[in-house]
Amino acid sequence: MRLGALEAGGTKMVCSLGNENGDVLERESFPTTTPEETMPLLIGFFKDKGIEALGIGTFGPVDLKKESPSYGYITTTPKLAWQNHPLLPQLRDALGVPCEIDTDVNAAALAEYTWGAAKGMGSCLYVTVGTGIGGGLVIENNLVHGLLHPEFGHMLMRPIPEDIMPEGICPFHTGCLEGLACGPAIEKRWGVSAKELPKDHIAWSIEAGYLAQMCANAVVCLSPEKIILGGGVMAQEHLFPMIRKETGRLLGNYVQHEAVLEGMDGYIVPPGLGINSGVAGALLLARRAVAG
Repeated sequence: MRLGALEAGGTKMVCSLGNENGDVLERESFPTTTPEETMPLLIGFFKDKGIEALGIGTFGPVDLKKESPSYGYITTTPKLAWQNHPLLPQLRDALGVPCEIDTDVNAAALAEYTWGAAKGMGSCLYVTVGTGIGGGLVIENNLVHGLLHPEFGHMLMRPIPEDIMPEGICPFHTGCLEGLACGPAIEKRWGVSAKELPKDHIAWSIEAGYLAQMCANAVVCLSPEKIILGGGVMAQEHLFPMIRKETGRLLGNYVQHEAVLEGMDGYIVPPGLGINSGVAGALLLARRAVAG
């Protein structure tokens, strides 16, 4: 089965050709500029590939209500050129194949649940920490939606006393996770890219503190069987033990389960699929589109 996968990111659009087993046969990326410039490139990549369906994992917010007249539209994104853009309808009409769309993090969560770090479990939470922060949740093979879809990046945080920028950089909220802990927030706070900060810099204890608050909130509110942290910031592997330790402190032995009482080394983890969680998830969405 030949399937198309689109990872629609705020910086680049990654187009892949693959199959129902998650094997990637071809891949190409294009800059995310404006719909007028970028959409013809995406359509051109998929047009003559003979795909049976297309799966789309996209930045958001995005309308995921299939009964909505704006289903598949990107909505209130800070990328102004893409606000209210009919991403799914335009691709579906141009390619003439079934399409399935979800958030990029929901797609990655589905891949990790199916083939990755949460394989064989009943639920998982996938959170990406990079240019932005977003989270996707899978429970018993179902992607969690609701009024819209989860927006973990805009969870409100307690300020960390050592933080010199407790208001954050989010244009919508003061003191939310994304505004405090995304890559651009780290860079604005300290004046250099996160990649240039040494491992013993206070930036990392602050970063771990905010991400641990998110993990603790997720444990008590959602009770996922695995928390998976991906994205560019989490390439700083020394963050993981810091986050695990602080999450345990915040939970205070309240949650009596071995997964969180024994150091959490196997509970808060990096993606099992590495950088391929997104494309694998989009291929799974395409597989769902075929199934109807």
